[in-house]
Amino acid sequence: MRNLDITTLRSFVAVADQGGVTRAAGFLHLTQSAVSMQLKRLEELLGLELLDRSGRTIALTASGEQLLAYARRMIALNDEVIGRLTDQAFEGEVVLGVPHDIVYPAIPRVLQRFNAEFPRVRVQLVSSYSLQLKDMFKRGECDVILTTEPSSTVGAETIAELPLRWIGAPGGTAWRKEPLPLALGRRCLFRPQVISALDAAGIPWELSVETENDRTIEATVSADLAVHAMLDGTEASHLEQIDSGGALPELPAHMINLYGGESGRGAVVEALAQLVRQNFRMLGGAPLRAVAG
Repeated sequence: MRNLDITTLRSFVAVADQGGVTRAAGFLHLTQSAVSMQLKRLEELLGLELLDRSGRTIALTASGEQLLAYARRMIALNDEVIGRLTDQAFEGEVVLGVPHDIVYPAIPRVLQRFNAEFPRVRVQLVSSYSLQLKDMFKRGECDVILTTEPSSTVGAETIAELPLRWIGAPGGTAWRKEPLPLALGRRCLFRPQVISALDAAGIPWELSVETENDRTIEATVSADLAVHAMLDGTEASHLEQIDSGGALPELPAHMINLYGGESGRGAVVEALAQLVRQNFRMLGGAPLRAVAG
């Protein structure tokens, strides 16, 4: 297997750009003989003549012209990799706040991709309720946050609009019970809409679980002891959407709002925000829009 050397390619491009070996040597701070030797090794490696030396000035052959385009791309990619991995501008920590119930499935993909692109930047994931995350963002404790809210809000960018779905245990029957057993978080923003929909439909209900711990809610629902409500597509694999055949009322849509994704906050933060946008749009989100403020 033959491998091209970036240093040799850099000399080749310099010769093409500077119009000769002598000027290229000065540009690269190398001796003329060193540049000539690199070009010779490159031609021997490829088994091709890259330079037409028959005239008074050096010109590229057809093969040389073809290589030049590839060489520029390879050098640019090499320099991008070196810069990204070693530049101190791409070091440090960025804090991402996400509500408990929308961490999956998008956020693991965001973290994996971001780590691949910025391996020297640590992402601290903070999972909490939307109201608490907004307070943390205002205090400067988070760089980027997501919230689940009934509408778009001033100063935020709505990156998805998803309907609430009734969630239960796979094959469960808790949704058939009367009164309907609910598992809800004390500070969950979905709670008023869920209760309002049930009251409007005349369906009696009771709070089987009222907690601030999402694990407690998941355990109760997966044990078929209660039902819950989550945004479409964000339920865990051990839970499923309930097909009640109309026995349970339709629930309203909620917005997933992004705070801190505006330009001017730095390349790292902007890159993280863009990955968040892309992955939540894959859930079936609405076109991006921002509310000025």
